[in-house]
Amino acid sequence: MIVRIMGEGQVKLADSHLAELDKLDDELLAEINADDGDGFRRTFHALLDKVRELGEPVPDDSLEPSGLILPAPGATLEEVRALLSDDGLIPSP
Repeated sequence: MIVRIMGEGQVKLADSHLAELDKLDDELLAEINADDGDGFRRTFHALLDKVRELGEPVPDDSLEPSGLILPAPGATLEEVRALLSDDGLIPSP
């Protein structure tokens, strides 16, 4: 799956990593629902860091469709809340 982090670019991520990311996504969803700004920021950055760690960068000159788009690192709790589905940011595997 190709994942785009807004403002950064794309990474190719094996589908086998989605379950690991889904755990962080579940934590993020709970923190957003509880209006826990500190928890949101910590977990959101942990999620982005994990995507960067597990993913392989896609060259900038490659035009690959993104299967998943994540907000930019500076996104606020309110901005991320507006993007959420019932499953969070990451679809359940």
